[in-house]
Amino acid sequence: MTKKQFTSFDVNAVVRELSEAILDSRVSNVYQLSSKTLLFKLRKTDMPVFWLILEAGRRLHLTSYAVEKPKVPPAFCMALRKYLRNCWLTGVEQYEFERVVVFTFKTKAGVMRLFLELFGDGNIILVGENDKILQALTYKRMRDRNVLRGEVFRFAPPSGKNPLKVSKEELLQELRNFGDVEVVRVLARFLGVGGFYAEEVLLRAGVDKKTPCNALSDAMVDGVFENLHDMLSQVTSGKLEPWVVLDEAGGFVDVVPFRLRCYAGFTRQSYEGFNEALDEFYVRVGAIQKALVTAVGNVEELEREAERLKRIIASQEKVLVEAEAKADRDKRIGDVIYAHSGELQGLLERFLAGKTGGKEWSEIVSEVLAEKAGLKLGVFESFVSKGLVVNVCVDDFCFGLSLRKSLFDNAARFYERGKRAKRKMKGARAALEETRKKLEEVEAKIGEAEELGKIKPAKAVEEIVERRIKRKEWFEKFRWFVSSDGFLVVAGKDAVSNEVLVKKYTGADDVVFHADVVGAPFVVVKTEGKKPNEQCLREASEFAAAFSRGWREGFASVDLYWVKPEQLSKGGLSGEYVPRGGFVVRGKRNWMRGAPLKMAIGVVVEDGEVKFAGGPVDSVKAKTNAYVVIVPGDLKGKAFCKRVLKILAGKIPKEHGEKVLKSSVEDIRRFIPYSKGRILE
Repeated sequence: MTKKQFTSFDVNAVVRELSEAILDSRVSNVYQLSSKTLLFKLRKTDMPVFWLILEAGRRLHLTSYAVEKPKVPPAFCMALRKYLRNCWLTGVEQYEFERVVVFTFKTKAGVMRLFLELFGDGNIILVGENDKILQALTYKRMRDRNVLRGEVFRFAPPSGKNPLKVSKEELLQELRNFGDVEVVRVLARFLGVGGFYAEEVLLRAGVDKKTPCNALSDAMVDGVFENLHDMLSQVTSGKLEPWVVLDEAGGFVDVVPFRLRCYAGFTRQSYEGFNEALDEFYVRVGAIQKALVTAVGNVEELEREAERLKRIIASQEKVLVEAEAKADRDKRIGDVIYAHSGELQGLLERFLAGKTGGKEWSEIVSEVLAEKAGLKLGVFESFVSKGLVVNVCVDDFCFGLSLRKSLFDNAARFYERGKRAKRKMKGARAALEETRKKLEEVEAKIGEAEELGKIKPAKAVEEIVERRIKRKEWFEKFRWFVSSDGFLVVAGKDAVSNEVLVKKYTGADDVVFHADVVGAPFVVVKTEGKKPNEQCLREASEFAAAFSRGWREGFASVDLYWVKPEQLSKGGLSGEYVPRGGFVVRGKRNWMRGAPLKMAIGVVVEDGEVKFAGGPVDSVKAKTNAYVVIVPGDLKGKAFCKRVLKILAGKIPKEHGEKVLKSSVEDIRRFIPYSKGRILE
């Protein structure tokens, strides 16, 4: 069975990781994804954005996947934005080893706390500095407490004793008090760890879970206590081994913060952090369940339609059989009338003659019935005076003859009724065939839907990968490339990024380049303690030259120099102003004369996907054989980018070339200095 809720162990493990990751972060925004799910956008200095998911009664973890945010936030979300947006998250803790997480925020209105309850249906409650409830996801009155706006917040009654605070003697005494109750039930209730972890403790201790408490020896209790505290110590000390439990088909069964004996025979998938494991588990399981629900819903809807069509077909077949029988009967009655015309004509004349003689219909009927014993009038059955119909039975057929019509007109009436029924049968058969055709189509769709139900979960998992948010490295907010021998080379984009790059990201062993022209970026070779060779320095100089003003002015080459970071200073001569992004260079400069202004843009095909690489020619050559070289020129903007893409597409196989042509010009624009140039043929 797939995991449904967090356990106390899960809460402790995830809170420990969150405390290290997101404390002292600022709440950038709050989104409400569903009736019970919140998404916090958290920012921390020099760190990528954190996305924190809180789902009442179900889960808590950071996510690396993009989620669809509602365009109109619900009222609860708006209230949280009002109180928490732009405030600081200063605390994340678990309350008494319960399934309750307390977030502490420092706001302009004072300290506020947000309580996430992960038991039962769950709740999310915002409490002000005076401990009064400001907002809650769900308001309700309960026997032991109320969750109402303006009331003082109280925790729900504990599910059991805090296992971290229970001594061996207390555990022994408690077990003894429960007599013949199964030990697994007592551990689950007394310690509040739930049945699953109670069973795990007993499994590790080698104690049968159904053992009555009064049958436990002191050694058994010692084993239970020691194994319980081993598990508690593993999670509270942060010595986690997060993994997702997989079934035989590779489906996700559970996610746990450390290895469990009960899953010894299962396949597992390890993760670096518990948050990452939780994220993968809940995102994938959620997507698969949604796909299955959709597929099953489609099958059920189609099956209901198939049943409806079957009922219609049964009704149409019944109508058709009855119509066919009626048409045949009417024709045969017409034949019977002709076959017994003399006898029937005599009967009709007997009625007409009696009426002409002034007799009442009842008198005539009585006379006819009296004479019925004779062969001549043996066909008569009854008479309906209102319609002047004589009912007869001949050759096992009973039918009525109208006195207002001649005998042969009566026969013609039955023949016409038979023909009319035949015409209706033709339409009924067409309708039946149409309904049968629809049923065949629906049954075919059911088969397709059932097959799709098997494929959809796998497809949903594939789509998940595309939703993963790519974490940007610190250097991706600058211009950068990797040299042919593996050194990271980073350049500023403007005055502000120049300042940040040199002050914040440049190490003592790095190398700093600058072109000998006004309006050039600082370019840093990140050495990581290694000594860059001449090839690396040459590529870095070409990179610095290309993004200098020399490219815009159409220079063929520029002079550059490189220095060590300690040679850069913001302090100029007395009275001299050093603008933002600028530095004073002191000491010897290492000159590199006549660096050519040229860049290369290449295309790399990995796993069927096309990616682009840009930088100095030699660095791009090292990564791909399909590239173009560009130099300063007058072609610019979108037209120039499209020209580059077209030439690149022609240098690789056709199936990949089509993908290159469909690529956005923004994919390569960042490699082109000043978005202008010409292609060097």
